[in-house]
Amino acid sequence: MVPAGRVHYFLDQRVRKENSMKNKPDTNSLCQIYAEAEHEKVVSWSDPVSDYRGVIAIHSTALGPAVGGTRIWKYASDEAATFDALRLSRAMSYKSALAGLPFGGGKAIIVGNDSVIDREKIFRTHGRFIDSLAGRFITAQDVGTDPDDMEYVRMETPYVAGLRTGAGDPSPMTAYGVFRALQASAIHRWHSLDLTKRTIAIQGCGKTGYLLAKMLYEAGAKLLVSDIDAAKVKNVVDDFGATAVAPEQILGVQADILPPCALGGVINDETIPELKVKIVVGSANNQLLEDRHGDELHDIGIMYVPDYLANAGGIIGGCQELLDWSRQEAKQRVHRIYDTLLSILESAGSGTPPFRVANQFAERKLLDHKARPTASEGLSKKYFSNDQLNYRPTVPNQPASTNEHLTRPDIRSIPFKSRDNK
Repeated sequence: MVPAGRVHYFLDQRVRKENSMKNKPDTNSLCQIYAEAEHEKVVSWSDPVSDYRGVIAIHSTALGPAVGGTRIWKYASDEAATFDALRLSRAMSYKSALAGLPFGGGKAIIVGNDSVIDREKIFRTHGRFIDSLAGRFITAQDVGTDPDDMEYVRMETPYVAGLRTGAGDPSPMTAYGVFRALQASAIHRWHSLDLTKRTIAIQGCGKTGYLLAKMLYEAGAKLLVSDIDAAKVKNVVDDFGATAVAPEQILGVQADILPPCALGGVINDETIPELKVKIVVGSANNQLLEDRHGDELHDIGIMYVPDYLANAGGIIGGCQELLDWSRQEAKQRVHRIYDTLLSILESAGSGTPPFRVANQFAERKLLDHKARPTASEGLSKKYFSNDQLNYRPTVPNQPASTNEHLTRPDIRSIPFKSRDNK
């Protein structure tokens, strides 16, 4: 049953078009963007009562239920929000495939300003939206959201991770994964892991950027750092002896490696001519505004490491919660990002952009996968048990007793359709 609210756009297809992700959002209508998508399902939903507008994009469930964070951002248009959801969800499919995880790729976006919303109302509405997908999509925190928000989502659906009692802050694992990817790209480029003679320009000094700076400082690298938040820059400068650079100048500094650790789209027609680095590898999602920009980096001799490979530490760390992994097992998996990237770089050689090879590896795995998993095959019994799911979501202005029928079944018994299980 679809919850109260308005479903504005709905797509459930398995169409794959070569040019589906090449166009900019401001040149297409929502209908055109949806029609060209390669995704299994895209749903846009609004609820005037809670002032909620959101979109969930499910790229693939070939390997398992789609997993992806919930991002809240003040987008310029619904088209821009949808375009971002499509690209981010595709990256999540590729990320899980290359990491060997039993998950597909999805993304949830709430359109709004995270500083001026009623968080309980918004995220409980979001939870009902997620619940309407019946286990096909599992969410967690992302840009603009935190574990407290996920607790509100949990009041309405079991299909959420990243709770206060779960795997905790994903930033340490994400930063470690980026560090391992940086090491792999350095040894491939310079045949040495020694970073003491390298200058590294970090764009973004949030949680992940700060922790990455700490690892690079301990490895002896010279750091140039930038962020729109001066306080965050000061922390990195004070703690690790970094040099502060203005946000508008960081992409043009002379350095060896650029880790973008803020928002995406930073590699584009305007910024590529400014770059004076040999390697781009960071935690930000969708660093390339368009795929062709990765080709252009390759053409001018700059190695671009696919962001969905470098930043996979976050979802791998989340397997402590989703798959009952120990922290040690999760960290060992993150450690292997180094080997995965080296394999891709060696396969790419000098003639093919590494991100193209990574895309091919991931797509082949999605297409070749023959299993037919249920919506929660292998999911943690600790976090998705019957006890956890015997909750009663409350509908505003309704007595709790009227929600008796909303008690959830065991998540492990709920089937879902993969892209091959029509």
